[in-house]
Amino acid sequence: MTDLRLFRLDADGRDIELRGSTVALEVELQRRIEAGMEAMLGIRFLASEYPTGPWHRGRIDTLGLDENNTPVVIEFKKGSDSGVLSQAVSYLSWLDSAHHELEALVRKVLGPEAAESIDWRRPRMVCIAAGFSHHDRVAVQRLPERIDLVRYRVFEGGLLSLLLVVSSPGSRNVGSPRRNRERVAAAGSTPTVPVAPPPTGANLAPECLRDLYAELDDALTAWGEVEVAPLRHYIAYRTLVNVASVLFRPKHEAILVYLRLDPETVALEEGFTRDMRGIGHLGTGDLEVRLVSAADLEKAAPLMRRAFEAA
Repeated sequence: MTDLRLFRLDADGRDIELRGSTVALEVELQRRIEAGMEAMLGIRFLASEYPTGPWHRGRIDTLGLDENNTPVVIEFKKGSDSGVLSQAVSYLSWLDSAHHELEALVRKVLGPEAAESIDWRRPRMVCIAAGFSHHDRVAVQRLPERIDLVRYRVFEGGLLSLLLVVSSPGSRNVGSPRRNRERVAAAGSTPTVPVAPPPTGANLAPECLRDLYAELDDALTAWGEVEVAPLRHYIAYRTLVNVASVLFRPKHEAILVYLRLDPETVALEEGFTRDMRGIGHLGTGDLEVRLVSAADLEKAAPLMRRAFEAA
């Protein structure tokens, strides 16, 4: 479903539909989302109107770094624009050649720790527009780049809606072509880049936790357009933002799930749920849920449902 309808109750208890519209100026949408980008999209702001140089000949609307430390290019269109995908591919191509430049920007804006943690394997493009054609939605699924198409609407009362229309996970990079060439030149040999299928959550799970993880994966992907992103230290389940992060603890035969939920809204249970605010941990999410059995997973189901409904 790519059409979001909003209703409010009037004084007589009847539902009145709010009519959505588009912004008058593209920059209005851009500035509003940039101001709340981390809450809306899970992306930390880096720069606006960033020039891509004489070869790519463009200015990226917004650059950011998401909660998984992945570089993100964001483009805004106040209406519908069939050229958005070619622009996306061009800017992601620039990003592939600008590692040092972006690392310097991240170091300046977010600090050295963030710059050292950048994950270059699958940069993202987020296109936010009033609508996308059927051909756009089909083409995204065929492109190797990682692209999210997000539809926006504004409503009376200052309401803004963002709806994920389609998300393409793309193909995992083995490294940028530029860096591959540099490695080959240094070695003085012909390039031999092995092509392997991208890892999935199933083959990352330790044998002792594989069955439990399969059940957990089914539960976490039952909410429609959910991307499963195996990262260096955890597996992220995301819509527009990370909703759950999964870590394996084979030594304890346990799976830790970090949910995007306020721990203050949960009756915490020792050994099962924990408030992680202010406690450093891998993955994202303030509520830790510890799973060691199918019974734990069943007990965690309402918490997972709440996290996805709130995302």
